[in-house]
Amino acid sequence: MSKGKIKIHIRNNHWKKGSLPCDLEGEKNSSVPKELFENFLNKHPKIKHKISYIVDWDDDNWKSSMKDADILLAWDFPTNDLSEIAPNLKWIHIVSAGVNHLYPFDWIKKDLVITNSSGIHAKKAGEFGLMSILMLQNHMTKIITNQRNREFVTLLSNPIENKKVLVVGTGSLGGSMIKHISALGANVIGINRRGRKVEGCSKVITFDRIDEVLPEADFLYLAVPETNDTKGLINKKRLDVLKATCGIVNIGRQSVMDYEHLRKKLKKNEISGAILDVFSEEPINRNSKFWDTPNLVITPHISSDSKGKYIEMVLEKFFDNLKLFIDQKKLLNRVDPNLGY
Repeated sequence: MSKGKIKIHIRNNHWKKGSLPCDLEGEKNSSVPKELFENFLNKHPKIKHKISYIVDWDDDNWKSSMKDADILLAWDFPTNDLSEIAPNLKWIHIVSAGVNHLYPFDWIKKDLVITNSSGIHAKKAGEFGLMSILMLQNHMTKIITNQRNREFVTLLSNPIENKKVLVVGTGSLGGSMIKHISALGANVIGINRRGRKVEGCSKVITFDRIDEVLPEADFLYLAVPETNDTKGLINKKRLDVLKATCGIVNIGRQSVMDYEHLRKKLKKNEISGAILDVFSEEPINRNSKFWDTPNLVITPHISSDSKGKYIEMVLEKFFDNLKLFIDQKKLLNRVDPNLGY
């Protein structure tokens, strides 16, 4: 590798039990192939000659390569002694939107910039969210349970118009769903950290005012990352104030909600139905009680990943920032270690 070039270390992760990616298909969809990265370099001839890179897997060449790396493109990596292992490291781009797997951020040295891939998931997540809310509105979680039990039961429903949808987390994921569901006439209340206005919401409130609106919810939609503000946000007490007819969707993180209490409420028909796309341990254990929970649909963390195009979208965002990095300009999608996203 030529002296004076900007060195990029690309770290891919093999799938393993209890971690993402959680199977071979997930590994294929979230890894950066050398050929694809080279194709992107060829699309940017003005910067290609300024770059050297290595595409690596797990810890194969981690320490030897990172000792002179300027940039890390990765999802998961060891953070212990990173400043000693990689003294030249200036920028890390995370191939996911979520960065909670790298907590706590006490390993980040002062001049190290972290960026994420927030925004690339929006279109897929919006469609998944619309599907989920409409499934709940049309009793599909109950219908699936009835099918398992070989019960043919008439369950009628109405259009989604005027139903109250609480969306906790109105960033790119939640915001995309809001545009779809509000276009169908749903009354959307957004909940975010600052209370900033969101297109498609009748009103927006801050996290600390969530108790004012929970009893009114026909649907509770969770699309927030794991942060100090969101951990345990939907606890036992808050689940208990929801109407028995309320449906719940979570595409954020399990830590936001008390899953065990939700499971019990679903079993007692005290919540209409739920669609859960995220779990703290993935894949969930084959002996988990969630598999047999009535009126629950489990999806395997697929709400926002586009088949075959995911890494291409990541690289588009990465190369936009790479041009800014070379020009010594401020990078986009910066992660605030104090906020956790």
